Amino acid sequence: MNVLELSEQEIGRRQSLLELRAMGIDPYPAAEFPTNAYSTDIKAQFKEGEQREVVIAGRMMGRRVMGKASFAEIQDSKGRIQVYITRDDICPGEDKDLYNKVFKKLLDIGDFIGVKGFVFKTQMGEISVHAKEITLLSKSLKPLPVVKYKDGEAYDKFEDPEQRYRQRYVDLVVNDGVKDTFLKRATVLRTMRRFFDEAGYTEVETPTLQSIPGGASARPFITHFNALNIDMYMRIATELYLKRLIVGGFEGVYEIGKNFRNEGMDRFHNPEFTCMELYVQYKDYNWMMSFTEQLLEKICTEVNGKPEVQMGDKTISFKAPFRRLPILDAIKEKTGFDLAGKSEEEIRHIAVDELKLEGIDESFGKGKLIDEIFGEFCEGTFIQPTFITDYPVEMSPLTKMHRSKPGLTERFELMVNGKELANAYSELNDPIDQEERFLDQMHLADKGDDEAMIIDRDFLRALQYGMPPTSGIGIGIDRLVMLMTGKEYIQEVLLFPQMKPEPKIPQSSVKEWAELGVAESWVYVLRKAGFNLISDIKDEKAQGLQQKLGEINKKYKLGYEKPSVDEIQQWIERAKEK
Repeated sequence: MNVLELSEQEIGRRQSLLELRAMGIDPYPAAEFPTNAYSTDIKAQFKEGEQREVVIAGRMMGRRVMGKASFAEIQDSKGRIQVYITRDDICPGEDKDLYNKVFKKLLDIGDFIGVKGFVFKTQMGEISVHAKEITLLSKSLKPLPVVKYKDGEAYDKFEDPEQRYRQRYVDLVVNDGVKDTFLKRATVLRTMRRFFDEAGYTEVETPTLQSIPGGASARPFITHFNALNIDMYMRIATELYLKRLIVGGFEGVYEIGKNFRNEGMDRFHNPEFTCMELYVQYKDYNWMMSFTEQLLEKICTEVNGKPEVQMGDKTISFKAPFRRLPILDAIKEKTGFDLAGKSEEEIRHIAVDELKLEGIDESFGKGKLIDEIFGEFCEGTFIQPTFITDYPVEMSPLTKMHRSKPGLTERFELMVNGKELANAYSELNDPIDQEERFLDQMHLADKGDDEAMIIDRDFLRALQYGMPPTSGIGIGIDRLVMLMTGKEYIQEVLLFPQMKPEPKIPQSSVKEWAELGVAESWVYVLRKAGFNLISDIKDEKAQGLQQKLGEINKKYKLGYEKPSVDEIQQWIERAKEK
């Protein structure tokens, strides 16, 4: 990287790096630095009169130099603690450079340091570490945004969402509470796994690259498998592989993993998302509703200490039991229209002419029409956990027919805070019925539905060997974490959400500048002066441009031979010809 591409602070830090090395100090030592305490534990375990020896390490997040004594603030993986540093303690001999030069001048905010010393309480009552030794562990070359706190209020915040999500590593360092969200996410996953393991179910892994995108209605990502010379799909669901394992004799299997759907991005959707799917033999969707209530109440209690969570001004309770409401009853309740027994054309008429739904076209089958009506008029109204049950067969190609309600299936979706959190079935295990439903999906694909399922012949073959009565559920982990942490945006619970490509300043290439006669070294000087494109110099005066470039050459001590006014005039003339 050319030095002129760096900021003033970055240049200063790199100069400090060179000076440290010249002093024989390795700014990136390889040796282990064995710590024995964390900031939070030191404070919690402090005892008056006990001089506890500790070894800590972390980022230096603040520094107050007061002559021969100073205070620094160290941030480790659990919190922050103050360190008291005196010149004569860390430099007991004649050489005082470690304090006078290294600590005071060559260390920067963001550097990692190690501290050996003892715990004490300052006159102001703050539990601190009195340093006897300090060690540079890693030099930071880019300055951190400095968030200042006064009376509990933050100033100079690093709060632009695009910057925060793109540079999550900075967000985690400087913004309080961000790491806590992801620690809670870990608690959600840990509690879920423990709950399933204690029930006797087995965690498994299934292929991410699949020859057929099955188990859901969604648009897949497509890639190419060079070794086999075939197109493959990133999985949209784990369902069909997990059911194969039930056929193979597992009592219950679950997988927590990534799914990929080549669809939109918004506050509730990321194309790459984490989903849990569970399948248990000899169960039905009624059992699964009760099991899900217990699971979510347990998770909420583990994460928040109680079975309730605050979402904005709403308190959501995961205390079992949850309300259970058939989908057609929900539509009737919210719109006044009873869709039971209605044909596809009748439902289309209600959707388009009565409810004035937009975006409905001829490719929409009965199931998708009902789904659109429910999504527009019902879904967002269910704030407290509600099981929406008994979906029409057209909406549920992998679900067992309802045992007592013709035309419906034994399926539920769990709605919380106006969004779907879980989807579950009494699984279809009749291979002949399953094949017919796959064929119906193919007819929808022929009509133009690009989310219709493709027939998975191997899955049908597995069903023909016999699958026991089974219930299955899928839970969106990202949405679950949003609920458990009170976050309104999915990006807040993803460490690295998908982002648009980072915008770049348009720049003419070194080769393009060379065509004007500009040497490569002066290209960077021109860019530092604000001339990124060849066209930027067309209206410049040669003498004025020479002066601007000369000032940068002098300021950064580059020592370049300054181009003459005539040479610069030639650059300008050639730029005008481009």
